[in-house]
Amino acid sequence: MASNKQRSAARRNIKKAAAAAKRKQTLKHLPQRTRRALGKEAAKARRNAA
Repeated sequence: MASNKQRSAARRNIKKAAAAAKRKQTLKHLPQRTRRALGKEAAKARRNAA
């Protein structure tokens, strides 16, 4: 199980990756696992928003 510190770091990294991807349209070029992780994060955000 990941520690709180690791989890917050991962969240930060995902936010940074998402921001960069939005800026540079690099989503197409990201590795499959990163793309999937970002998709899962988005799905989670949509679930929480509804």
